[in-house]
Formats: sequence, structure tokens, C-alpha cells
Amino acid sequence: MSTLAPPRRIPGPLFDPIVPVRYLAAILIVGVTLLPILLVVLGGFRTNGQLNTDPVGLPNPWVMDNYIKVITGDLFWRFLFNSVVIAVGTTIPTVLLGAMAGYGLSRYSFRGREAIYSLFTIGLLFPLGVAVLPVYLQLRQLHLLESPLGVIVPQVAFALPITVIVLRPFMAAIPRELQEAAEIDGASRLGFFWRILLPLSRPALITVGVLAFVTSWNGYLLPLLVFNDQNNFTLPLGVAAFQTQYARDTAAVLAFTTLSIIPALVFFMFLERRIVGGLTGSVKG
Repeated sequence: MSTLAPPRRIPGPLFDPIVPVRYLAAILIVGVTLLPILLVVLGGFRTNGQLNTDPVGLPNPWVMDNYIKVITGDLFWRFLFNSVVIAVGTTIPTVLLGAMAGYGLSRYSFRGREAIYSLFTIGLLFPLGVAVLPVYLQLRQLHLLESPLGVIVPQVAFALPITVIVLRPFMAAIPRELQEAAEIDGASRLGFFWRILLPLSRPALITVGVLAFVTSWNGYLLPLLVFNDQNNFTLPLGVAAFQTQYARDTAAVLAFTTLSIIPALVFFMFLERRIVGGLTGSVKG
């Protein structure tokens, strides 16, 4: 009885010249991205004399006075509190309203559904900078200037398009058999939404939540239009105000800038894997 010989493996190339090029490109991209941030962080540990003598050198000696000056002052904590209030106040309504819209657009068929979804898609084409003047006039008429709501409401509106676009395919990929089984067990549509759909959509919800939070945290133009009182400034505006107030103290400005980056950076790094998982699930859906 004859046996078939196993297929011969064709050996691949021992050296792939593309691999070193990829690593080199990755190293260059990381270097270009991280080098300015590293210089800012290290600059906070130097004195103004060291910065004037050698702008890109290492601290010698290391100085903690700049960071201590910022942390022990009132400005940084006030700006940080304002940023947290606005970022959290933007994230929660964005995720909640986006989940409701994604639920209706993904689980039910009705006349005009695709037209409504197209409106959210078109919303991506209109950044905040295009609508600055109409938004400002509307906020002034509503007496929302110098109020956190004057920043939160427009940010929610501009964050909803990307939120719905991410959530809709993710929710549509959840099997309809689960909804039918829940309805047989007596669950209402709202009960299915809260008890089953939202827990299963947690990766996508975390993704859009992080995107809304970081976008709000880094927002500069809208708070600049709404706030004139320095007590209401967010961290991006606070950095600009601190630079103006301490224009000659470059080391303190670098320390203030570093501390303003840390909260959003830690928040993003902590949820990085969940962001990738949510985006992957939405693309598959």
C-alpha cells in the first residue's frame, strides 16, 4: 500500500530587507512624537539658567522647585477641577445619547433610518471651527457664556456623530436571538437595552467615552469663546494664561505644561486596549 509523501516546504528568504526598514520607520516616528514631550518634561526639572545655556540638555542638577511651585499653587488645581467637570459632563451625555441613537438605528427598521444615520455621518464633515460664530451667538442668546454648560452642550453635539458611527455597527452585530429570547422572558425594549445590550456593548461604549473625554479635555477653541473669567478656565486655557503670567519663568511654564498633560495621558493609557477592542468590534460589525 503506497503512502503519499508529505508536501515539500519551500524555504522562504533568510533575510527580509523590509523588516529593518519597518523598525527604522517605527523608531523615527516614536522619536519624533516623544522627543518634544520628553524635552518639556525634563525642562521642568531645570532652571532658567540651564535652559538659556543649553536648551536641549539634561538637568544638571535636577531641580524640583518648578513642579513644587505649580503643585502648591491654586491655579493648577482650579484649572484641573474645571477640566474634570467639563470632560465628565461631556462624556456621560455623549455616551448615553449615542447609545440610545445607536440602539434605535441598529435594532429597528423604520422609514428614514438611513437618512438619519447619514445626517450623523455628514456631521463629521463640520468641525467646530466652521461653526464658531453661530455657536457663540447661540450661546450668548441662551445666556450660557461663563457657564460650563456653554462648553458641554456644543461638545456633546459635535461628539455625537463619531459616537453613533462607532456604536451602530457594534450593536447591530449583537445576535437578534438574544433580543427575541429577552422579549419571550418578558423584557421590554427598554429592559433589553439596559440589561443586555449596554453590557454587551461595553467595549464600544468605553471607546467612545474615552474619545469624548480626551477630545473635551484637550479642547481649546470653545472654552476660549465661552470663558472670559480666569476662574472658569480649563487646563488648556490655563496653560496659555500661565505662560502669559510667567512669561520669563520658562522652567515653571514647562512644569505646568507637563502636569497638565499627565491626567489625560494616564487615562488614555489605562484604557488603550479597550479602545482598540471597541474599534475592532465596530469595524467587524
